[in-house]
Amino acid sequence: MTEIGIGIIGGGYMGKAHAVAMSSVGAVFDTLLRPRLEMVCATTADRADQYRRAYGFARGTGDWRALVADPAVEAIIIAAPQELHCEIALAAFALGKPVLCEKPLGASLEDSHRMVEAAETSGAANMVAFNYIRTPASQFARKLIAGGEIGDLTWFRGEHTEDFYADPDAPATWRTQGMSNGTMGDLAPHMINAALALVGPIDEVMGAVETVHKTRPGTGGAQEVTNDDHAQIMCRFENGVMGHMYFSRIATGRKMGYAYEIMGTKGAIRFDQEDQNALWLYRAAGPEATRGFTRILTGPAHPDYLPFCQGPGHGTGYQDQIIIEARDFLTAIETGQPVWPCFRDGMHVNQIVAAAIASSAERRWRSVSSV
Repeated sequence: MTEIGIGIIGGGYMGKAHAVAMSSVGAVFDTLLRPRLEMVCATTADRADQYRRAYGFARGTGDWRALVADPAVEAIIIAAPQELHCEIALAAFALGKPVLCEKPLGASLEDSHRMVEAAETSGAANMVAFNYIRTPASQFARKLIAGGEIGDLTWFRGEHTEDFYADPDAPATWRTQGMSNGTMGDLAPHMINAALALVGPIDEVMGAVETVHKTRPGTGGAQEVTNDDHAQIMCRFENGVMGHMYFSRIATGRKMGYAYEIMGTKGAIRFDQEDQNALWLYRAAGPEATRGFTRILTGPAHPDYLPFCQGPGHGTGYQDQIIIEARDFLTAIETGQPVWPCFRDGMHVNQIVAAAIASSAERRWRSVSSV
């Protein structure tokens, strides 16, 4: 076993999740590289010290540049606001340090291109933190599709729907300002990433992106909302499969509506993250009278389940997805080989988002390669 010093920039919701994951991953997966929580960065030195004590880091700092430059910090996790992703990643790659970056990869497609170029020039391990596709159920869905269990794919439907802004009187915050913080920047990348993983590259899109609640209560009165509440995309995959995706932060009643349905010539698959330990599989075989969707409860026979639990149906949770992600990042560092999704994969997601937004503005189909 070899220790590796971890620095996390951002100690909030995702910073805590990554800190817990790095504290646990060695024991869960018996990794060769064993993370050491070396330094955490927050907006102020006092806040960083609070995170240091809470999460078990050796040190804290209010300056991300100091964290990146510190020789004891050997790998970096970016859990800071999107507008900082590019500058931090470029500084880390200039020193040859591996980077795990929260999605979206950059605050803009231009940022993403710069980050990919820096990552590939440095040769350092790089990964984008798309955690939901790592559930044992979704990993199993990928295996079923790759193995031809549902035949040739014919159709894909995906959604990422939540209701944290369904109330029109919910106050304006940073989430209501800037496209990178809207639904297309926040929720859409997860399901687009799933579509790419399950079906393959997307060739063209037709998007409709809308702001339903154009103002929200703010200090001193109504504040303009400058990003989107919900959006939909019709898409055509490079393999000819037709698809549709819907994303919303105003989907009343939906808490974690990361869901997809895939049809093929021999069967179909359904999944919903609100029931993340179950996968529904239909096989078009046998007598018609006995055909129907089968609910498969995940267990030790499914990918990355056994390290957490020996009991089928007992289930894994949100934090476990981040631990699997941590294992993958450490694997990329250890082997020197890219582990999906790398920065280039994250850039492809941002490219599809940009094409959909352009399509919505122009009210026409756009090829993904045109942006």
